[in-house]
Amino acid sequence: MINPEALYQLLKARGLDSYVGVPDSLLKHFCAYVTRESPADKHIIAANEGSAVAIATGQFLATGYPSVVYLQNSGLGNLVNPILSLADPEVYSIPMLLIIGWRGEPGTKDEPQHLKQGKVTKAILDAIEVPHYTLGPDDSNFAATVESALDTIRLSQKPVALLVKKGTFTETGFEEENKSTDHMSREEALGIVLETLSESHHFVCTTGMTSREIFEYRESHSENHSRDFLTVGSMGHASSIAYGISSAKREQNIACLDGDGAMLMHMGALTSQSQLQSTNLVHVLINNGSHDSVGGQPTVGLKVDFCQIAASCGYTRIMRVSKREELEKELDAAKRLKTGPQFIEVRVHKGARSNLGRPTLSPIENRDLFMASLQRQ
Repeated sequence: MINPEALYQLLKARGLDSYVGVPDSLLKHFCAYVTRESPADKHIIAANEGSAVAIATGQFLATGYPSVVYLQNSGLGNLVNPILSLADPEVYSIPMLLIIGWRGEPGTKDEPQHLKQGKVTKAILDAIEVPHYTLGPDDSNFAATVESALDTIRLSQKPVALLVKKGTFTETGFEEENKSTDHMSREEALGIVLETLSESHHFVCTTGMTSREIFEYRESHSENHSRDFLTVGSMGHASSIAYGISSAKREQNIACLDGDGAMLMHMGALTSQSQLQSTNLVHVLINNGSHDSVGGQPTVGLKVDFCQIAASCGYTRIMRVSKREELEKELDAAKRLKTGPQFIEVRVHKGARSNLGRPTLSPIENRDLFMASLQRQ
């Protein structure tokens, strides 16, 4: 296995000391080390992977040194356009090192949303002509691999990738921030939402811990899963899925259960409400200021005024809560009022219980149950 400090110091010795990216579970120990050791102006957690490439481009234009861009391979979709139309040698020729967590690597066990992405990761990099090298837990001389990648960057003046396999990095001993006792947990807040709205609403749930906790809530209460669409992949797109349903099913009540990292990733999608004005939509943002599902790295969620942004994007009833009784009151009102779209930001503390399970339904089974329930209403 590779000590994150060893990779960090190797890159620093070669002049790569600026980091920008979107946290990933396979890279969490490396990301934790970077977060702890890098000065604030040398480490930026980006809203999405395409933005990370653009920031790295700006850093190169300003300094003449390549930056390190880290991401999960599921973020390749966000990254392709700026790689091809900005950083490619046929455009501006911007060198950078991409460190990519390889979820769904063929031959390894992973969640359904990662399997196709893992299968085609190398093919995508080949198609966009990004040279790539692989790091794994059994690498006896990882430094030689990294040096080869850096030499390729220097000679080609283009993006080059390091694909990182599961279990590659050793733990760092990074201490997580203490949970706030003033706020609910995400799981508690989601339970209140489901208790209050389940009889009147269908739910579109964002990826990560949120969908897992909702699935477990239904299991623990012996309820079926037909009213929940678990967006296990496509981070940041749950709100757009909810918009699509609410516009096509005006007679149905739809609730989007979103996360701060997901909303930040594709925040421009909120502007769709300026067109749709869906009176049947309640958008619940669970905000803990953290990429909780991939290691707990911070977002800017607690610094951004999501309520003001929602107001600017056409939401008509907007509130922010952090207490159980506040959330219960606002959800009860949301259920009764025929106005909207409605936006409720719920401030919660970070973290999840260690024994949290995963959905046992396949994505296709989830889709079919959800669609059948929509048609029955």
